Amino acid sequence: MEKNYQSGFGNHHSSEALTNALPQGQNSPQKAPYGLYTEQLSGAAFTSPRHSNLHSWLYRIHPSVLHGEFKALKTKTSQPIKHMPPTQMRWGPLPYPKKSTDFICGLVKLANNGDLKNHRGAAIYLYACNQSMSTYFYNADGEFLIVPQEGQLYIKTEFGPIDLKPSEIAVIPRGIKFQVELAGKQARGYICENFAAPLRLPELGPIGANGLANPRDFQYPRACYEQKQGDFYLSCKFLDQLWQAPIKHSPLDVVAWHGNYAPYKYDLTRFNTINTVSFDHPDPSIFTVLTSSSNTPGVANLDFVVFPERWMVAEHSFRPPYFHRNIMSEFMGLVHGVYDAKTSDFAPGGSSLHNCMSAHGPDAVTYQKASTATLKPQKCGEILAFMFESCYVWHITEDALNAKFRQHDYLNCWQDLKTNFNPV
Repeated sequence: MEKNYQSGFGNHHSSEALTNALPQGQNSPQKAPYGLYTEQLSGAAFTSPRHSNLHSWLYRIHPSVLHGEFKALKTKTSQPIKHMPPTQMRWGPLPYPKKSTDFICGLVKLANNGDLKNHRGAAIYLYACNQSMSTYFYNADGEFLIVPQEGQLYIKTEFGPIDLKPSEIAVIPRGIKFQVELAGKQARGYICENFAAPLRLPELGPIGANGLANPRDFQYPRACYEQKQGDFYLSCKFLDQLWQAPIKHSPLDVVAWHGNYAPYKYDLTRFNTINTVSFDHPDPSIFTVLTSSSNTPGVANLDFVVFPERWMVAEHSFRPPYFHRNIMSEFMGLVHGVYDAKTSDFAPGGSSLHNCMSAHGPDAVTYQKASTATLKPQKCGEILAFMFESCYVWHITEDALNAKFRQHDYLNCWQDLKTNFNPV
């Protein structure tokens, strides 16, 4: 599929599908070019500081207000379990559906935290689908961070199309309408729904100017409008309930846009990994791609952390992630390869959960190998793992607790860790 992007992150962007569709010098002229309607989309409060004020101007064929009444859809929703145990948990890959299922219908809610109504916290979904969407969709509750694991997605948005494959991520901000088509027969992956401050690049601190994700590598879609009439449906997630309204035209009819509130994608292979060159495995914070801040400075509502292919260089030190207890709560997924702290039973498409202060670390086999390995520069290759990390505890749903693909024997991976203590 033809790539149709413009690069950059955090700055104002613009795109037009027709020459001179963007007004010059005035956002909302009395008559917009080509008989278009002018619409502003705000992703932040009007009075937010300039650096965090997110908004875009859209010039579209039909205004977004033009649709029928929204009615609640009767859908099965999995509720968080009443008492969340501190037990470490792991799941295998989500099985593909046997009947025709599109991207939205293929969402399985695994966990959530915080408070959606008060704009803090997030939710985690797995998706598995084998059919393109026929309806259109937007999320009024939060932004979607999409991490494909298998299969390519073609995401048609109001701002233009995004083709998305494994090793890439896409962020669809709150309120932006989109439709997902499959490039192949099926697709599977992970989604984090962020309720709080929009995801942004983390501060670099002592790392300096060059490291982690580079702003120039983020890509925004170019304007590409649909001019379709017919009987369609617009679905919406609002206050954790799915709604649907009839609409007589495609809502993806934006001919031109400019602003800093738009969907984007990022190729994770472009992440500039910072790693140790002396001793001790560094904290996972140095692998942060995007972050959503909380009200406490230095504490993240949500961090998206990635563990890509990289060199491991250290002297007199244990190479894999050390045994750890953490005030943050960690949900991990694996796109491809073998994670260096779990050499068995953590398959691509699988997930693990280690909540606040629940101990975790390398399994017994990995620990033994790492303790006796010859220390020399080593390539940690052909791997892409990631983490959704939050200051709030992840509460799993009933579906997650009772899933057939949940690995009830996960704790066994540590049971062969022997007592080696010798006081003599």
